[in-house]
Amino acid sequence: MFTGIDGVDWASMRHAYGNAEDVPGLLRGLASTDPAEREIALDGMYGAVHHQGDVYDSTLACVPFLFALAGCEDVRDRDGIVELLVSIGGGENGESEGDGDGSDEEGAGEEGYHREARAAVRAGAEVFVALTADPDAGVRRAAPEAVVRFLDAPRRVLELLRERLTVERDDRVLTALIGSLGLFAERHPGHAGEAVDLLAAQSSPPYGPGLRLAALGQLAGCAPDRLPADLVGTVVELLRDRSRQRPCRPDEPGHPDMNTLIGHLRRLRPSDEEGSQLLRTLHSALGDRVSDRIALLNGQLTSPDPTDRCNAVWMSAGLLREWRADYTESVALLGAQLGAEEDRLREAAVSVLADLFELAVPAADDLHALLESRPDLWVRRWKHGAPTLGDPLKALARCGDPRAAPVLARVLAGAVVPDDLGQVIPHLGLAAAPLAPALRHRLGGVPLDAPDTYDRASSLLSALAALRDGDALPEVLRLLRGVPEGARLRDTVVEAAVHALGAFGPAAGEAVPVLRGLLDTEHAIGAAGALWSVEGEASESAVLPVLRRELVGENGYRRRRAAEALEHLGPSARPALPALRRMVDTGTLWERMSAACAVSRITGDPGPVLPVLRSIWTENPHTRTTIADCLTGMGPAAAPARDLFETELASARRHLAQSEGYGSHEVHSDERLLRACRDGLAGGGGGGV
Repeated sequence: MFTGIDGVDWASMRHAYGNAEDVPGLLRGLASTDPAEREIALDGMYGAVHHQGDVYDSTLACVPFLFALAGCEDVRDRDGIVELLVSIGGGENGESEGDGDGSDEEGAGEEGYHREARAAVRAGAEVFVALTADPDAGVRRAAPEAVVRFLDAPRRVLELLRERLTVERDDRVLTALIGSLGLFAERHPGHAGEAVDLLAAQSSPPYGPGLRLAALGQLAGCAPDRLPADLVGTVVELLRDRSRQRPCRPDEPGHPDMNTLIGHLRRLRPSDEEGSQLLRTLHSALGDRVSDRIALLNGQLTSPDPTDRCNAVWMSAGLLREWRADYTESVALLGAQLGAEEDRLREAAVSVLADLFELAVPAADDLHALLESRPDLWVRRWKHGAPTLGDPLKALARCGDPRAAPVLARVLAGAVVPDDLGQVIPHLGLAAAPLAPALRHRLGGVPLDAPDTYDRASSLLSALAALRDGDALPEVLRLLRGVPEGARLRDTVVEAAVHALGAFGPAAGEAVPVLRGLLDTEHAIGAAGALWSVEGEASESAVLPVLRRELVGENGYRRRRAAEALEHLGPSARPALPALRRMVDTGTLWERMSAACAVSRITGDPGPVLPVLRSIWTENPHTRTTIADCLTGMGPAAAPARDLFETELASARRHLAQSEGYGSHEVHSDERLLRACRDGLAGGGGGGV
């Protein structure tokens, strides 16, 4: 397996962390009889030699040895080696992330390595062919995809898949073969008809429910016209049949509980990984058929089998984050899982609900019931790091349910208060007002010179700002005046305190001297905005020169903040219009947006800058909520923007939806945008046009 390995000049090669002299040790580790050594070695291959999909000269040098390892029956866990080779050869799309465009020497080198890697893995495709009949079922499960991706003989590939479907007896391998048929149909349209016929046959009796589900998922992607008319009913019935027949498989042997990336990913796998993958494939293939996907999800969430319901809960997260629809029934069913005896199911449902914000309202009764019965879930304590608010309480507060307020009050009265508690207060509106005295008390107890001053103060300041609690002025001024120079994140604490003073408005009159004293510091922009909120036009002579100065400074972020502050001054900021208009024409995207919104508000006429706002709206969806808020606040003057609101409201997909990597606030951000667009149409924003 390792013939010639010592003749390779590994010291002259590199990987993600420098010199590649350690690579021979990793390769030998893959062949170890010790499962811990094998896992550490595979982790090292992904962590350094093939870091985040990158290919280095050392990666190329590994390919022959990886093929030798994959073909040796004495080596354990060879399925992981096959998967590594597939990834090195180009991953799911035949291309690896990080491919350069050839525009410079480094980029050209990266592109060359990726191209050579694809060629090297393709050259070894016959090894993958042999592995489809390997004695190890795990290897047989990994090999078909590799054959489809790297063997340049479509007819032979199809016949091989057909043969393996005939002789294979392991259901998990058969599922992999069906998935490879779907991939084949996608990659070879000229031969897709026969592959589709095979899939259609596998989707019907006498085949078992798991294989039929796998085939339906592939048909949904490559031949939706071959799906049954009652797809949802068929799938739900097959799911329940599969649950009744699902064997209770013990954990796979030979995998120690290691603190490695590979081990972490294994622990994250659902208990029924195969069932989860079947559903993920089907949901992904159904794409924008949202009504079918919701019906399928609801069918899954009402399954008598808790494992199926757990798979459904995790599937729901991607659906709700990507598509706009009426999820009332689905969210209520998510709430129903909170009463489950299975910790894994309950925790999954709570985790999803916590990221839904206002969409979690149909589950509010279940969240409240869980909090009443389980006070231990109010605060989550971690082995390392500060405690945080428990997900059930966070979910109830984020959806705006006033029943969260008394629970938060009891948390505030306890010995341990999570640093993130204040972050949920703004979502409760007036229901959180009774919490103000306790929040003030906690803020007053924050030490001024501790390492965690920022961590403890920031969310409390945010909460008191959201409540506009002017009675907190002494506590805020204490922080503002008392945090010493050199303290950790002192500047951020000062900014948060200044923001809170601005939120208090005229009630913060006592803070005027402090704010004026900050106008010649790096906190000038925040202080100027807060001073305007406290004193109004009486502060114009002090505020306007500061913001105009910052508007033409060298720091782009500060220029943008100055434009945002000028927007709030309205017509009083007219002297800044020439500089703002220059920013509209020459600034970065975010600067142009902030300047255009400021010009609109100051002049009362968005017309001259509307083309810029339209362009930015299209170019960067992250700007849409800000632009919508700006235009909506202008009332009837924003009539020419009506079509922006209408088009956004007509879109079925959330504006920040991506194929992967969803953020926890995407649903909330999208719902905010939709509200702003509706308000724009109803209250002005073109409502009269």
